[in-house]
Formats: sequence, C-alpha cells, structure tokens
Amino acid sequence: MTERHSLKSLPAPISDGKDLEVSFEFFPPKTEKMAETLWKSVQRLEPLSPRFVSVTYGAGGSTRERTHSTVNRINTETSLSAAAHLTCVGATQEEVNAVAEAYWEAGIRHIVALRGDPPDNEPYSPHPGGYGYAADLVRGLRDVADFEISVAAYPETHPEATSSSDDLDNLKRKLDAGATRAITQYFFDVGIYLDFLDRARKSGIDVEIVPGILPVTNFAQVLKFSAMCGTKVPDWMEQLFDGLDDDPETRRLVAATATAEQCRLLHSEGVEAFHFYTLNRADLSFAICHILGVRPQGSAA
Repeated sequence: MTERHSLKSLPAPISDGKDLEVSFEFFPPKTEKMAETLWKSVQRLEPLSPRFVSVTYGAGGSTRERTHSTVNRINTETSLSAAAHLTCVGATQEEVNAVAEAYWEAGIRHIVALRGDPPDNEPYSPHPGGYGYAADLVRGLRDVADFEISVAAYPETHPEATSSSDDLDNLKRKLDAGATRAITQYFFDVGIYLDFLDRARKSGIDVEIVPGILPVTNFAQVLKFSAMCGTKVPDWMEQLFDGLDDDPETRRLVAATATAEQCRLLHSEGVEAFHFYTLNRADLSFAICHILGVRPQGSAA
C-alpha cells in the first residue's frame, strides 16, 4: 500500500531566514502616482529588515534631484538603510564630490558607484573634469568620506568590454580602489553566476559578490532590455511565459515560482545574500522572500 504524505512532508522554506540577507533596488519616480506606488513598496518591504535599499540614477544624471529626494526620504522617514547610486556621467569631480558630501551630511553612508550611461544611447566618454570611470569614482569617494561602496559586476560580461578577462580586470580595479562589495547585473542561468564567481575567486577577488535578482513581470520587456545589456534569456524561460501576455495574474505566479527556484539553487551553492531589482513593486519580491524564509521581524518562518 502506498504511504500517504502527511502535511509535515510538504516543502519548507529553504532557510529559517537567519542566514540570509536581502537588499532591494528602486528607481526614482517620475510622477506623483509613481511616487505613491514606490512609497507603498518601500513600506511593504521595510518589515523584512533588508540590509539596505538603493535608489538608481538615470542615464546622464537625468534623475539626480529625484534620486536625492527619494534617498533622503527613505533615510528620514523609515528605519531602512538607504544607499544612493552615483555616476561619473554629466558632472565634474567637484560636482560629484559635492553630492557625496551632501549625502554624508544627511546621514547616507552607502554609495553604489557606477560609471553610468550617457543619455540617448550615445557612446560613453568621460565628462570634462569629471571622473573617468567607476574605479576613479570609488577612489574619489574614499577621499570624501568613509563610505560603504558597492560596485557593479557582470557575470555575462559588460557589453562594452573587449573580453571577459578585461571585464574582470575592471572589477578588480574598482575593488582595489576601495569598493566594499560587488552587486551583479541580473542573470537567469545560475551556472553563469557560479562560473563567474569561480573565475573571480581564482583571479584573487575575495570580496562579497551579491547576485542581482530580477523577478520577471513583463517578459517582452525583459527580452528587449536583456538584449541591450548582454543577459542571456534561456529557452525554458520563454516557454514558461508563453501564452501569458494577457494574463498578468498567472505571470506573477510563474515569476514568483521561477525566481524562488533560482534563489533556492543559488542558496544550495552557498549563496546567502540576494539583491532584488524590484522595479518599484513589492509584491513579487515580498513573496519570494517569504519562500526563502525571510519574514517580517517577529513572524514565524
């Protein structure tokens, strides 16, 4: 006679949450309605006690003021640790340093330092009198104040890098300049991240390299953006989202399941920190964290 499974045999969270750290990324809102959505998302995720939340910087510094106001609001009106993105694009060293000094005076202690992209997809060239590249920016920030500094890493190689080894050398320059950790571009193939991590360790990089996780809500949009940033979208993902263009509820269920499985596989390989690209919406990230065992403080896992 076949033994029936009891409720006790159902899958449990992959962790009790105590060994995991999560962080969340937002972008500055363009309208009042988007600002309301962002703030509801911040409040929804706050009880999960993330290690930090970051706010992005638009191409060419186009969102500079909105980034500043969003970061400062998070810092003053929540219990969260806010990190501000800062780029080399469109400003002199003195202007960038002034922004960094203002953040320090406002109590912001964490900067995500990036080269940044020019507006209108123009080829990058250093701003006259500005920081040339992210490593230069990191070095300059170290002279401004004792910031915690995160930088970007690219498991599938930055589109403008001449080779994967050249891209890894650039990461090393940023870390040698004083960066605290690296956060990766999003990826979907766990093996790609693990191979990148192995190459980084063999090259002498021993700092934390946090995987960037993107829960997919709009598959067509992800295909377009992934083609621009060099992220491979596996065939199995296309099959998962096939036929769901007009079914957002099912898309969200599929996205939560697929992303939780991605995190489960990473955790099984020893990964204990995840950085979620929220797209300013909390529902998927919250659900995935719940599956991982990351719960509001005081809630049972």
